[in-house]
Amino acid sequence: MSWAAPPPPPGVQPASYAYPAGPAYTPVTVRQSFGQTYQPQSQYPYAAPANPPQPPTTTPEQQQKIDWPDAVRQYVQRSFEDANKDPSVTRAEMEAKLKEVIRYTQEIGTMYTTDWHNLPLPQQMVRAERQQKLMASMAASTPQQPSRPTISAETRALPASLSSMSFKSPEQSIATTFCTTTNSKKRKSSDLSSTEQTNAAAAPWRSAKGGSLGDRITHPSNDKRPTMDGPLPAKSKFQKNAEKRQRRGDGGYQSSYRSPSPPPPSGPIVGYCTNWEKPYFRLTSAPKPSEVRPEHVLHKTLDHLKTKWRKESNYNYICEQFKSLRQDLTVQRIRNEFTVSVYEIHARIALEKGDLGEYNQCQTQLRALYASGIKGNSIEFKAYRILYFIYTANRTALNDAIADLTTAEKDERPIKHALNVRSSLALGNYHKFFQLYLDVPNMGAYLMDMFVRRERLAALANMCKSFKPDLKLRYITEELAFESDAEAAQFIIDYNGQNLLDEREEHIIFLAGKAGQLFEAARTEASRRVDLKGQI
Repeated sequence: MSWAAPPPPPGVQPASYAYPAGPAYTPVTVRQSFGQTYQPQSQYPYAAPANPPQPPTTTPEQQQKIDWPDAVRQYVQRSFEDANKDPSVTRAEMEAKLKEVIRYTQEIGTMYTTDWHNLPLPQQMVRAERQQKLMASMAASTPQQPSRPTISAETRALPASLSSMSFKSPEQSIATTFCTTTNSKKRKSSDLSSTEQTNAAAAPWRSAKGGSLGDRITHPSNDKRPTMDGPLPAKSKFQKNAEKRQRRGDGGYQSSYRSPSPPPPSGPIVGYCTNWEKPYFRLTSAPKPSEVRPEHVLHKTLDHLKTKWRKESNYNYICEQFKSLRQDLTVQRIRNEFTVSVYEIHARIALEKGDLGEYNQCQTQLRALYASGIKGNSIEFKAYRILYFIYTANRTALNDAIADLTTAEKDERPIKHALNVRSSLALGNYHKFFQLYLDVPNMGAYLMDMFVRRERLAALANMCKSFKPDLKLRYITEELAFESDAEAAQFIIDYNGQNLLDEREEHIIFLAGKAGQLFEAARTEASRRVDLKGQI
């Protein structure tokens, strides 16, 4: 028989003899780092709350040591990367701006809260300051008009954080840039804004009037952030000191960048040199009027050069003097009939001496002068142009030159002769070609001399196919426009055809049946496309 325990009186809890559920050991704090200790949460419901951590006390020696954040180190590294270099900003300017930016964040206490990843680089800030100073100087020198202000393309291309720096002192520009980057970073972490504001209010170094100086500048709370419509906040002490330094420095911040000197005038010059002869030098700088001959002196120079060419025929000297004469015409922008005559005379002399490089330069300038309406011997040089393209076997340029001719120009004798030369070669009519070769107007024979050997080989290869087994040498002399039988025989011997000539009692025989393969190979070798330096 068991006796039940009497119930306890009302309002009194029964005594508990059970052991507590805690472990049988004393918890020890674990050191996580050298800066702070980890406070574990007590497992006992009746344990007293842990004391809040007190801010570490720093000595003057510890305050001098700065622990740079990794973001600052990365920002400095990006500033010195080759990909971010700006040729218009020197290294000294970039380093000075970089020190100014870091020192500013250190002074206002925003080094750890600044968005260094989105902050413009120092070279970008220097360029923005130059742009705003340029715009300020332009606005000061230009009278204001009631029109919409214009913004340059370079300013429009700058980011928003840089364009907001216009018309401000360097300290104000940096402050505006940091405000923009810091606010953008805090807008991205809006879910932590309430916790940050609570901790900031509870911290002992925060004042009850609105936070620290850095908070008043960076505007952490949305309700205190200035808007475009509302009044601007009062200037901070740092900004006032910056303005005092600017006034004390007689004009404020002076950038080390110097605007480039204005370029020399690009208009034509008028020379006053009186020398008839002058050596030719390539221009490496703006020409000096004292070294340039005016037009009336150049007229005397041309007459002097023509006389000297007829007497001495020294082509190297004459070519140098004509190039110097053409240079004086170019730098003074003289484009008239006298200019055309200078280029025409030089082209004829170069054509006579076989200098196709100088001839092509003169021909190119003459084409532009003729196209501008200046009178000259355009018919003569258009015919030369067609013959030249026949020599170089440039069919595309030849077709273009023929297409540019008018109906009246095609009836002119020089151009008509050049067109007949072209058609005879296209049809393979070597008989007509060599008849035209013997009757060439003006100086076209000098151009035809450059490709007559090629056409003689082609005609001789065709004769070897048509005339078998032999052919009189006299017939070759007459058909291929040789001056004598000896010249025709020497032409055959030059291509190893001495065994193909047989001397008879009355005449010399050319063994055409045995020479077909030899002259066919020679024609193929001579028909290669001509490519000259200075070609039109």
